[in-house]
Amino acid sequence: MSDEFTDINSMHWQFDLLGSIEIGLAVLDKNFNVLVWNQFMENNSGILPSKIKNKNIFEYFPEIDKEWFLVKTEPVFNLKSPAFIIWEQRPFLFKFDTSRPITSASDFMYQNVTLFPLASLKGDVEQICIVVYDVTDEALNKKGIQSLNKQLQQISRVDGLTGVFNRRYWEETFALEHKRIIRNGQPGAVIMLDIDHFKKVNDTYGHPAGDYIIKTLAEIVKKSVRETDVCGRYGGEEFAILLPETTAENAMVVAERIRTVCEKMVPVYEGTEIRFTVSLGIADFDKKYKDHMVWLEKADQALYKSKEGGRNRVTCY
Repeated sequence: MSDEFTDINSMHWQFDLLGSIEIGLAVLDKNFNVLVWNQFMENNSGILPSKIKNKNIFEYFPEIDKEWFLVKTEPVFNLKSPAFIIWEQRPFLFKFDTSRPITSASDFMYQNVTLFPLASLKGDVEQICIVVYDVTDEALNKKGIQSLNKQLQQISRVDGLTGVFNRRYWEETFALEHKRIIRNGQPGAVIMLDIDHFKKVNDTYGHPAGDYIIKTLAEIVKKSVRETDVCGRYGGEEFAILLPETTAENAMVVAERIRTVCEKMVPVYEGTEIRFTVSLGIADFDKKYKDHMVWLEKADQALYKSKEGGRNRVTCY
């Protein structure tokens, strides 16, 4: 058997191997010209090896940040050290379409990439090999789990009827804010409010109408406060609002705004007008409140005073 035949046979199985593996292989020289481009890279890029060979990689893939890639490959060339790119850092190196465009939830291929040095017999690194792994399924599964966990976390925090925080999460946030105020010496205020004669609303119009009024109040509250304020449904028709870095005087402005809007609004449920008013109580922070529930109790006492004083009013403790 001739040496020429042996070389051809060897090249055949090498090309066959490069074409059959389910990973991308590309070899670049120091000028980032393409020397090897396997079947995976051809199939996913639509670029023939004969077309891209000896061409600069950045000309064909402008999505690759050249400055970043030069920094990434420097230790591969100079220190003979492999480098890794994971999809969490960069979703892809080469912007390939997903391998399953109909069934995949992504329109591009997530990739993990390894860059490793190819040393010559003298030990010099004149080329690097880029290995591309399609990790789209893994990435989407992980992102799906993260999204689900985020949704579950949101569900555990939010009141299903009103969209504001539920009592448990509001109290946790309130306790943390209480500690922060003690530590920083900043002002803070709490508003407690509920719907006047709410039982009469339920008895007259039914519980679905009562739920509608509760949701209406929640929307009024959300529109009346800042993004930094924390609103929660404390129970039934009762709500609590935490206003960080706010004095009782400023909290009174917020409370009066809520009371006035409720008094003037005429909600309509299934063709029936249902007017309602609210009573509110305010307590600003006092350093003698060593426990956050003591502070909240003062706002609740102020709310009781508003009820006792005729309802549809604001009382500051």
